[in-house]
Amino acid sequence: MKPRDRSALAGEPRPDDAAENLPAESGVSGEAAPPAEAAPSAAPEAGAPAIDYRDRWLRTEADLQNYRRRAQRELEDARRDAEQRVMLDLITAIDDLERALAAGREAQAPESWVQGVGLVAGRMGEALARRGVSVIEALGEPFDPAYHEAMLEVPAPPGAAPGSVVEVVLKGYRRGDRVLRPARVVVARRDATAGE
Repeated sequence: MKPRDRSALAGEPRPDDAAENLPAESGVSGEAAPPAEAAPSAAPEAGAPAIDYRDRWLRTEADLQNYRRRAQRELEDARRDAEQRVMLDLITAIDDLERALAAGREAQAPESWVQGVGLVAGRMGEALARRGVSVIEALGEPFDPAYHEAMLEVPAPPGAAPGSVVEVVLKGYRRGDRVLRPARVVVARRDATAGE
């Protein structure tokens, strides 16, 4: 028996039988009927999840990049703050050594002691200079609140311009444009009648 005949005996429909069994009013003669409205609406629905997933992926990628930049910036800020704390500790130690030198000279301490303390203070200053730290020059300069901290205001001595620094109480330091510690200074008072 032929394979075609077997399917007929088993009661299975044959592809040729589908066209023959259509009702006459359907107007279809042996051709498969196209699905009405199914194809056009299926395409946008199938593409919508892909567009949604792509948008989510792009947003997640942007969030990740922002997180990486923020983490890098926070790491650099933390490193700079740690360096700044160490530098301020060194600056404080240099201040103490300079006070010890001044007291040693007044008390006529042995020259070898004065030289030793001076050498240590100089080495610490060199270490700071290698890292870009410099002393803020204040004496004789116009008072600048960005770099100076006024401790006292006195009448302008002869030869000093009003509003200028006449004495440095404590040295100021900066690293590049960033002030590590403002200079504590005494400022010449401006004449109250100068504006009249």
